[in-house]
Amino acid sequence: QVQLVESGGGLVQPGGSLKLSCVASGSTFGDYAVTWYRQAAGKERELVAFIATGGFRNYADSVKGRFTISRHNGKNTVYLQMSSLKPEDTAVYYCVARHFITYAEYRGQGTQVTVFS
Repeated sequence: QVQLVESGGGLVQPGGSLKLSCVASGSTFGDYAVTWYRQAAGKERELVAFIATGGFRNYADSVKGRFTISRHNGKNTVYLQMSSLKPEDTAVYYCVARHFITYAEYRGQGTQVTVFS
C-alpha cells in the first residue's frame, strides 16, 4: 500500500511560479511511474506531466516549456515545478503512482492551485 500526499499549492498571480510535491510512504517509490493530473471545476481530468521509473518524462502540450516534473527517489518525492502560470492552470492537482510491474495504482488527495489577477 502506498500513501501519497501532495503539497505546495496556493494562490499566485499570472506569471508566477509554484512547486508541487508528491510524497509517498509505504513502499519503494522508485518502482512507481508517477503522473500529475489536474481537474478544473466543471472540466474533465487532464494529464499534466508524467515521469517513468527510469526518468523518461512527458508533458501535456499546454504546459510544455513551463512545467518540469522531476523525482528524488531517496526522498520518495516527485515534484512539479510550475512557471509562467496562467489563469487556465487553475485546478486541483493530484499525483497518481503506478507500480511498473503490478500496475497497482494509488492517488493522492490533491492540492489546489489558483492563478488570478
